[in-house]
Amino acid sequence: TMINKNQVEGKLKEIGGKIQEEFGDAIDSPTQEAKGKATKVEGQAQKKVGDAQEKVEEKLDDVSRRPH
Repeated sequence: TMINKNQVEGKLKEIGGKIQEEFGDAIDSPTQEAKGKATKVEGQAQKKVGDAQEKVEEKLDDVSRRPH
């Protein structure tokens, strides 16, 4: 299995959002905390899209390898 762009970018956004969320909490900034949560959720969604793409690609590979 190959990791695709959406999986990588999604995970990076998720991590960045978590850091921003924790930073906002640490400095008592609800705005930064909310922005971090939003980025984290966006990253999680993008990673799920990448996971789904990977599954589709695996199925297509399986079908293409079957004898005709």
